[in-house]
Amino acid sequence: MFPTHMKTVRLLKEQFPFLLKQMEKAPDYLDCAGALPPSDEYTFLCVIGSRHHSSYGRDACITLLSGLKNYPIVIVSGLAIGIDSLAHEEALKLGMKVIAFPGSGLSKKVLYPRTHLKLAERIVASGNTLLSSFDKDQRGDKWTFPVRNQLMAGISHAVLIIEGKKGSGTLLTANYALELNRQVLVVPGSIFSELSHGPHSLCKEGATPVTTSKDILEALGFAVELATNTGDKNSSAHPGTHPDTQKQLAFSTLQLSPEQKRIVHELQFTPLSSTDLIEKTLLPATTFNTIMSQLELEGMVLEQDGIYRLRRG
Repeated sequence: MFPTHMKTVRLLKEQFPFLLKQMEKAPDYLDCAGALPPSDEYTFLCVIGSRHHSSYGRDACITLLSGLKNYPIVIVSGLAIGIDSLAHEEALKLGMKVIAFPGSGLSKKVLYPRTHLKLAERIVASGNTLLSSFDKDQRGDKWTFPVRNQLMAGISHAVLIIEGKKGSGTLLTANYALELNRQVLVVPGSIFSELSHGPHSLCKEGATPVTTSKDILEALGFAVELATNTGDKNSSAHPGTHPDTQKQLAFSTLQLSPEQKRIVHELQFTPLSSTDLIEKTLLPATTFNTIMSQLELEGMVLEQDGIYRLRRG
């Protein structure tokens, strides 16, 4: 049964995942129930969408997540009714890592939404994570959800939007992601549906439309075009499906050192100069130069006129 007083640990800023630690308005602490996946081994993908999603949104979420199985990806969401909880459920079924941010503290008597207590229990029992920046007895309130949404965007390398009405919390989270220079991915929808307003308006602002799991993997920096022999039309080969697959994933984060992963994670969003990369990764200049030489020799990074970018194929 879900414990009356959930066992939690309090994480201080120095213990936060790397990207969250870099947020200008990072909280002083996070309460954590369960096991936090190491940020130097995983890419964090926030999946959010409409509370009252359509059957199309449901099918899109299930189909896209299925193609991410066995990749080092953590699915981040808000435990909310709708696409958020569906993303958690599907990720658990697929054996993927999960981080849930309820819009409340982590005490059983206030955990929000009440209808997802059992889902929260399964997340923790399966070795996954609940995180909250609120006191354990803080109830969900109008002010807690924007705070929660900003943290979901902050901890993630990219945010995937699956349906969202005009003025919805989904759009607010996407805006937080843009402010934090995170990549925003959107699933296009019907031009006749009000649920498509969010994704389509974000596309006009420069968000990346995705229609397959492969699109998501490429956006996250996985060289999936080098591993396409499974016959799966929605996504490319998964690590572990074929003996040579991990060798074919030229810059899968599984193969990189923690320092290399920091650089690759930053270059996923935009090409950067050496000065910007050193500032963002906090690496000493000598260490940075050595790592960049290695990444260039391995064909993972290209440099032109002092600007570095990921090689996408």
